[in-house]
Amino acid sequence: MELLKERKEQIHRTGEQPFTLSCNKDSLAGAVSQRACVFCGSRVVLYPIADALHLVHGPIGCAVYTWDIRGALSSGPELHRLSFSTDLQELDVIFGGEKKLTNALLELIERHQPKAAFVYSTCIVGIIGDDLEAVCKQVAKETGIPVIPVKSEGFKGNKRAGYTAACNAMAELMGTGDTREISPYSINILGDFNLAGEIWMIREYFERIGIEVVANITGDGRVADIQRAHGAALNVVQCSGSTMDLAKMMEDEYGTPSIRVSYFGVEDMAQALYDVANHFGDPEILAKAKQLVAEELKILLPKLEFYKKALNGKKAAIYVGGSFKAFSLVKAFRLLGMDVVMVGSQTGTEQEYRELAEITDPGTIIVDDTNPLELTSFLEEKEVDIFVGGVKERPIAYKLGVGFCDHNHERKEALAGFVGMLNFAEEVYSSVMSPVWRFTKK
Repeated sequence: MELLKERKEQIHRTGEQPFTLSCNKDSLAGAVSQRACVFCGSRVVLYPIADALHLVHGPIGCAVYTWDIRGALSSGPELHRLSFSTDLQELDVIFGGEKKLTNALLELIERHQPKAAFVYSTCIVGIIGDDLEAVCKQVAKETGIPVIPVKSEGFKGNKRAGYTAACNAMAELMGTGDTREISPYSINILGDFNLAGEIWMIREYFERIGIEVVANITGDGRVADIQRAHGAALNVVQCSGSTMDLAKMMEDEYGTPSIRVSYFGVEDMAQALYDVANHFGDPEILAKAKQLVAEELKILLPKLEFYKKALNGKKAAIYVGGSFKAFSLVKAFRLLGMDVVMVGSQTGTEQEYRELAEITDPGTIIVDDTNPLELTSFLEEKEVDIFVGGVKERPIAYKLGVGFCDHNHERKEALAGFVGMLNFAEEVYSSVMSPVWRFTKK
């Protein structure tokens, strides 16, 4: 396949010198990017806050597109899964939708008694000019709960802008909760969305080493926890693309420091625990972290041997939303003895891609904001055995007769932590070694 001239600067093959890769830019019109829209970006971040009302102000299609978009589990309320919409019609576009929005908010708040309400503006709202802030302010005054506009209309933007909108919305909640009983050894978990219950495992790890978790932002999230999150001593940020803006806001406003971590794979999960322990500088916490890692590895590593023997030398391709996932996936595949031949993301930075090029083998394709035709070409060229991506990438793999592993926010399998590494190995093995590939053309 011949590349579009405008796309050549967003593709790099390791070993080529010097390293040049253009990124963090608007998608090329007509290239059918794998990215999502601004509204989708804000929705996926805020969606797991389980005791809040989520109302999409726009056509019904926007709400349908993002209904249950995260495999985010809740230990209590399920209000977040109902996906309400004002369902704007032609007359609303002509005469405005503010009255419809007001009525919808008042009815839903009375019926469901949420702790807060998030109101998402979509593209059509940006066109007709509804004043979301005025409506939210009025309804908040009448109902006595926070009603927060999420300004996520966007035309040329992408989901990274939606992440910023979501962080701005959460920042409005913070600073209003009671922080008096919070431990000095406390953290907020930012950027984990409790896919398949992962945040419960991560919280348990931190609690085992003596760290209090104040707020999950946003997996299995609660409005009250976010309101007191400014009292935590440290922000631990996993999905840096989605919540790093919030961490920066909290550092500027409340002086809360932050560190970036990953919970996927043996190396990164252990390092996350060590980094948090080292931040607090308490020898007892660090000793507990080392003991936890040793105990978990004693169980995990023997179980991985079978999969390492079966998968050694197999080829993997990676295309994920945030580049932080790509680093962990490269390490995880190496632990299984597999070769990563292509890696890319929707929202990576030049520095992140430069670091990816340094840890991958010569000839590995590094790509930013790709599209289906490019992905198809790269998978065929590299003759991959398994492709790791999200819901939009799955059909590409299956059409080519290639195994697939879902690492996006719709998945139902826990892949974080030490247990998650075993689940990942099992999933990769069952996909790569499936007998079905004997009946396909590669």
